[in-house]
Amino acid sequence: MNDSEALQTATVRIRNIGGIDERTVGLEPGVTVLTGRNATNRTSFLRALMGAFGSDAASLKGDADEGSVELELDGRTYTRVFSRENGGVTTDGTPYLRDTTTADRFAFLLGSNEARRAVVAERDLRDVIMAPVDTDAIEAEIERLQTRRTQVETQLESLDSLEADRRSLEAKRDDLEAEIENLEAERDDLEAEIEAEDRTVEAQRENQAALDEVLSDLQSARSDLETVRFRLQSERESVESLREERSELQSELDSFEADEVDRGEANERIESIRSRIESLNSTISELQTVVQYTEDVLEGKADLVEDSLGAVGGGSVTDQLVSSETITCWTCGTEVDRDQIRGTTDRLREVRDEQREERAELRRELDELERSMRAAEQAQRDRRKLRDKLQRLEDELDRRTGQIDSLTDQREELAERVEALEADASDLRGQAEGDLIELHKELNEVEFTLDRTRDDLASVHDDLDALDDRFDEREELELEREQVTEELEDARTRIRSLTTAAVEAFNEEMETVLDLLGYDNIERVWLEQVERRVREGRRKVEKTQFELHIVRASDSGAVYEDSIDHLSESEREVVGLVFALAGYLVHEVYEEVPFMLLDSVEAIDAERIAALVDHFEQYPTFLVAALLPEDAQALDESYRRVTWGTDVAPAA
Repeated sequence: MNDSEALQTATVRIRNIGGIDERTVGLEPGVTVLTGRNATNRTSFLRALMGAFGSDAASLKGDADEGSVELELDGRTYTRVFSRENGGVTTDGTPYLRDTTTADRFAFLLGSNEARRAVVAERDLRDVIMAPVDTDAIEAEIERLQTRRTQVETQLESLDSLEADRRSLEAKRDDLEAEIENLEAERDDLEAEIEAEDRTVEAQRENQAALDEVLSDLQSARSDLETVRFRLQSERESVESLREERSELQSELDSFEADEVDRGEANERIESIRSRIESLNSTISELQTVVQYTEDVLEGKADLVEDSLGAVGGGSVTDQLVSSETITCWTCGTEVDRDQIRGTTDRLREVRDEQREERAELRRELDELERSMRAAEQAQRDRRKLRDKLQRLEDELDRRTGQIDSLTDQREELAERVEALEADASDLRGQAEGDLIELHKELNEVEFTLDRTRDDLASVHDDLDALDDRFDEREELELEREQVTEELEDARTRIRSLTTAAVEAFNEEMETVLDLLGYDNIERVWLEQVERRVREGRRKVEKTQFELHIVRASDSGAVYEDSIDHLSESEREVVGLVFALAGYLVHEVYEEVPFMLLDSVEAIDAERIAALVDHFEQYPTFLVAALLPEDAQALDESYRRVTWGTDVAPAA
């Protein structure tokens, strides 16, 4: 996962962000340790770096009207500009990510990180892991696939009923083909008899001009009749070919999705979404500014604390903040409990996270709307081309069908003319010639019957071709049913597979980390998927949840299960970090963002921090950890260090 050779040194340039006036820092692939005391803007640097990736964690410096953060990485530059306007802060620029929801939860592991806090607060860990997954969309996809499979099965059932029709048509076709074969044999026999009679009549024929004229006309009429029959057969073959082409075009046209996009409504929705996103950006930025400022005040990192509180008693202001359980509210001036301030900050953070989630959902909807509009426009153009081609083919079919009707009428007229000329010739000839005329009459009747039978056979072939098209459709429907069934099963198992992978990743990483850190009284920490009936609205439903198990060992060697609130702060922080790492691996965040940020690990002792950093290093390309000087000393000396403090020059 760590591909250091793929990326070169990253450069971060910061101006008026958080508590930083201006600073440039170069980061190399691998581990970079930000070392310095508290309130030296290490966290501000991490938040600024998050801002370059598109996160809302960064905020404008309190006494500045404009600030920026710039990230130069792999030959490209990403920027984020913050401007104070009309009492609020707006953002602009081209960040690394369009949506940082997943990175915020699983790659940017600051003290306020959602995954870390969820473990300590004993929240439903499955909801945290699944937050980046649009489960509603997957459920909608499952419902759509179920509906489509039902439709396909209904169509297949209707096609099954056509088998009897097909057998009946095939029997009729066989009968007509046998009849045509008999008629052709009868025709051949009559033609042989006529040829023999012709020789007899020729010997007896007297030179009668009238008879010659009638026989000439008869021969001409028969020739015209043969020509018409040939043209009629050719036209039928052309019509059959055109009908096959029409069926293919109609199938292609029917394959288009019937859904149409209301462009006016879609454009209105797009504008509405964009306006809402702009509003959410402003609100989130303001909330982030308030949350960060409050956190910095509580942690003694904000420069304005002294101005707000003044000097109270002896010692530094930071020492007073850290040691006191109360604090003077910088809005009303009264003494309030720190936990009360923290509670209010948590509620503001929850509101901010809700707004972030709404914004991410709106961005997804915006992308889907734009894709739908483009697809609808292309489909409309393709359908128009197919309809035009189909219309031209229909016109050609109409023309040729009309030609067939005209030729059929000509054939009937010529057959009647031949019959009349044969009658005239019979009157002019003798008995032998009369027999010849009768043979010609019989031949004409046989050929007439043969034409009609061929017409019936052509009609049966048309009906069978139409049924074959329907049965070809059945093969396509059976293939579609198989594909839909596979997609349905994939959609149903997608969420289950992801949660299973998350549990396996956490359990595997937790076992490894516990072995590395050597917590003697913790035997095992593991996650289990359980099904519980929970209330949703007015009904109870089965819901999959994650249950965290902590197994301890007593001094006597007895093993028992404990709860998260009985762990030390150090142990809780480790569990939270490993849970965040499990989300990082399951969602493959390393494919989306090359950085992992680590902060607020002071509760863990230095040796264990070093072991954690060594373990986490294998996953991201860049691992940036903010540590106190005494904790940083325990890390490998090969790791690059960037020092933070009031005596450090602005440029690294």
